[in-house]
Amino acid sequence: MFRRKLPLIAACLAGLALLAACAPQPKSLVGGPFQLVDQTGKPVTEKMLKGKWTAVFFGFTYCPDVCPTTLQVLAQAQDQLGPKAKDFQVVFISVDPERDTPAQLANYLSGSAFPKGTIGLTGTPAQVAVAAKAYRVFYEKSGTGSDYLINHSTPTYLMDPKGRFNRVLPFGIGPEEVARQISDAMRG
Repeated sequence: MFRRKLPLIAACLAGLALLAACAPQPKSLVGGPFQLVDQTGKPVTEKMLKGKWTAVFFGFTYCPDVCPTTLQVLAQAQDQLGPKAKDFQVVFISVDPERDTPAQLANYLSGSAFPKGTIGLTGTPAQVAVAAKAYRVFYEKSGTGSDYLINHSTPTYLMDPKGRFNRVLPFGIGPEEVARQISDAMRG
């Protein structure tokens, strides 16, 4: 009797597998639409993430520690990628649009310790808020006067060449580990 039901069970399992494959996949909780300007003043959207593996980091140019450290680690990881580095880019999105103008971003990102070709993005406070919300980034102004700081989330988000979230690169891991994780992601 079991042998007669075996084809029916197999057909049901195959049907369930087909339904699962055709079902809509859950949307990533990280990433999404944004409209900002780059360090040359050119308007950009999330479409600029397509075509390369992208490390997206939110910070600000007056940051005394986390931001320059993260960018230095990404620069060293970029160097360790070797020929794969041509398929990798870094995007730095400012959470301090009051001070981080395109010119300020261009000046800041020109430092030799930072990743080559880093794209700096800024915008109006509302535009920055939309981008930060899409990436689940926390930030808030701390202090008053011109020397205020910005408390902000510290992870870097690795996005694939289709602009989709791949993984978090947490703050505090070294350049070797960052390079390894990016290489692993590139290999699929």
